[in-house]
Amino acid sequence: MVIEEKKVVLVHYTLTEGNAEGEKIESTEGREPLGFIYGVGMMIPDFESNIKGLKTGDKFAFGIKAADAYGEYDEKALVEVPKSMFEMDGKIPDGLLEVGRSIPLTDQEGNRFQGTVAWVGLEKVKLDFNHPMAGVDLYFTGHVELVRDADPAELEHGHVHGAGGHHH
Repeated sequence: MVIEEKKVVLVHYTLTEGNAEGEKIESTEGREPLGFIYGVGMMIPDFESNIKGLKTGDKFAFGIKAADAYGEYDEKALVEVPKSMFEMDGKIPDGLLEVGRSIPLTDQEGNRFQGTVAWVGLEKVKLDFNHPMAGVDLYFTGHVELVRDADPAELEHGHVHGAGGHHH
């Protein structure tokens, strides 16, 4: 069975920065494989296009440019906000505004998103709304652990159940 639309795919992979010799970003080594339903928008489109047609046991190695992965780093996504907006009962919770910390936020329309603390001043905080991997060229190596048909419940829920996927 080959990887194509609406197939469950389990892969073991190592993700490095830029090329095969780049700094390791993450790996499934020693853990469960990554499981997803091919073609339903769960993965970076270029990741899917690079594994289309592979079968169980096939190996892969490919790069994805930042622009085709999580986008280029955008300086306009750095925003200064008043430090006071983080106050609860008149004070800022300890440890909340630490550089590098990801903070869940909600806009006036109720949309949720993440901002990363980039800088903390006396009265202002600079938040970075770029994806943490923005501006990073990705390189994947790995192998296909399994390809199978997605069952109706998986297609309805939009994710893999069982090994490598979601456990209900």
